[in-house]
Amino acid sequence: MKRIKAGCILQTLVFLQKEDCGFNKATQLKYNREEVEKYKATLEKNKTRHQIVSVEEQADASIIVRVRKQLNDTADVSEYFC
Repeated sequence: MKRIKAGCILQTLVFLQKEDCGFNKATQLKYNREEVEKYKATLEKNKTRHQIVSVEEQADASIIVRVRKQLNDTADVSEYFC
């Protein structure tokens, strides 16, 4: 029989606007920053144990976020979080 001792997921998320939205890069970057903040707020609201590994703004106004998250409430993830 096997049992999960620890587990987490490392996600790479890309926040970007549609190509045909008609916004300039500054406006796209503003909206993408807002979406990133909404995502972070959702993690906090849901009390998801997480760690933002990196947030990188790209030349095309997209934002890449790498986040480490706990998969479920039962598995211990202390070895994954500093």
